[in-house]
Amino acid sequence: MWLADGLDPAPILDDIAALAATASVPVRTVNNVRLRQVATTEAPQGVLAFAAPLPEADLDDLAIDRPGGRAPFLVVVDGLTDPHNLGALLRTAQCAGATGAVLPRHRSAHVTATVAKAAAGAIEYLPMAVVPGIASALARLAGAGVWTVGLDAAAPTPLWSLAVATEPIALVLGAEGAGLSRLAKTRCQLLVSIPQAGPIASLNVAAAGALACFEVSRARPEG
Repeated sequence: MWLADGLDPAPILDDIAALAATASVPVRTVNNVRLRQVATTEAPQGVLAFAAPLPEADLDDLAIDRPGGRAPFLVVVDGLTDPHNLGALLRTAQCAGATGAVLPRHRSAHVTATVAKAAAGAIEYLPMAVVPGIASALARLAGAGVWTVGLDAAAPTPLWSLAVATEPIALVLGAEGAGLSRLAKTRCQLLVSIPQAGPIASLNVAAAGALACFEVSRARPEG
């Protein structure tokens, strides 16, 4: 871990140093300019941690409904490109009790330092599978008994009427503005919408994802 020199004393820095010492993580004080050169976020706030890459989960493992365990509750991201939205969505999913996330390998934001910061630690707890294509992943999930439910503003069925929330489920969220891709939409077994009363056409994808995740969580016995 790197700490920028000249930082003002703060309790959070003391906590970071103490946690690092407990975990035997080396701490090095470096020039602030050097730290900013290495950091990949706009505002590293004087602290930079180096870690091994996150392990990728297996999609088939995420789809298993294990006896005595929580039914799969997955969040599938279809072409989300804003790292702040992705980070916020992963944070929400973890807080709502999701058991995993599915991200496409191409044409989408991946887990970067910006995503990790916006996720506020969720990436350390939420298993994530990275797949070649979302459409084929949805077919595999459906074949494994997981309901694939897409959020679509034009769907006639409201989110609040989702009857399969207690079953193994994968919520599918589309890209900012464009929404679900045509192929992903056709592979979803159900499409639901979030009823809106105002003149704005749609919700931010992270906000829509939060509503959907907690609606599923509310319906579940462990929610």
